[in-house]
Order: sequence, then structure tokens, then C-alpha cells
Amino acid sequence: MTETDTASRRYGGRDKASRSAERRAALLAAGLELFGTIGYPASSVKKICDRAGLTERYFYESFTHREALLSAVYDSQIEQVRTATLTALADAEPELAPQAHAAVEAFVRTVAADPRRARVIFVEVVGVSSALEVHRRAVMREFAQLIVGFAGAYFHIPATGRLDVSAMLFAGGMTELMVDWTLADAPQPLDELIDVAAAILINGFGTLDRLPGEQR
Repeated sequence: MTETDTASRRYGGRDKASRSAERRAALLAAGLELFGTIGYPASSVKKICDRAGLTERYFYESFTHREALLSAVYDSQIEQVRTATLTALADAEPELAPQAHAAVEAFVRTVAADPRRARVIFVEVVGVSSALEVHRRAVMREFAQLIVGFAGAYFHIPATGRLDVSAMLFAGGMTELMVDWTLADAPQPLDELIDVAAAILINGFGTLDRLPGEQR
């Protein structure tokens, strides 16, 4: 490759791949801002591009359609919640109460730290399409499996169908709790939500090994 060829592939000291990555990041930031404030239905490709300072040509360089951007924004926000929760578990004392409280607190506070994140995760992705709904529920099942592992470690409950049901109940309950918090005019204090949810996690799963009919 000649010096001329190399120069033609660089602009402002950045190669083509770097510029494309920067444009994609700008679109993700614009998507989070618009989807998380005015909502997905009101966020046209033009509005997203205007917010990102890009032309529509560059939108389609990174995303096939608007829903693809929504899915990417959702995934990026879920990754922050996932990382925060797993980090909190790793850092907490390896005992039941500290682990339960750390996990719930990290989940709740990471979601609540940015109202746009909460709205994207719990409101804007719901019912958009069958494909996105399948993806959203797979994420919920992933969090439920984290709870299954927690219950196995601290309550020595076998990984059975009943434990799966219990974990989904808790994961679904946390989801609806955060939906309510996100949409409320006067949301409940986070400390209260965290304390109640952690107590339910500890005391609720602690009863499973005392229920009749479980094969131990």
C-alpha cells in the first residue's frame, strides 16, 4: 500500500474503522437520549441522526433499521446492569444477607442512576416486535438463572422446575417494580425498594426447602 493509499484511508488521524465506531457510538448515545425521553415511537431516524449530528446515510452504515438501534441501546444498558450486579456480588461478603442485599442494590441503583436507561429497559422495548420480545425475555431468564445459582449456593435448593418458577417470579417482580418506579410521579425511595426486595429474596427462597413435594 502506498503512502497515498494510506492517507486516503485516514482522516484527522483516524482510520475508517475508527470513524465508523465513533459514528455508531454517537447513534447509540442519541438513541438512548431520544428513546429514553420522548420514547421509541416518536424517535424517527431523522431525529436520531439530527441528535447525533450525522446524515441518514451514516445511520444505515451501522444499523439496518430503527429497531436494530433500539435493540443495541437496550443491550448496552443491560450490560451495564449485568456488570454492576456481578461486580457487587464478587465484592460482597460471601454470606447470604450481604450477597442478597448487594445484588439487589446494584441492580436497582444502576437502573435508577439514569432515568433514560430505566425507560429503555423496562418500557420502550416492550411489545415493539416479536423478535425483540423474544430477546427481552431471554434477558429476563438470564437474570432468573442468576437467582437460581444464588438459591443453590445459599439455600442448597436443587435446580428443579419449582426453583425456576420461583426465580422467574422474583425476576418478573423486580421488573414490574422498576416499571412502576420509572413511571411513577412520586417514586418510592430506593432504599425502601432495596430493603424490601432483598428481604423477599432471602425469606422467600428460604421457604422452598420446607415446602412439601420437593425431591431432595
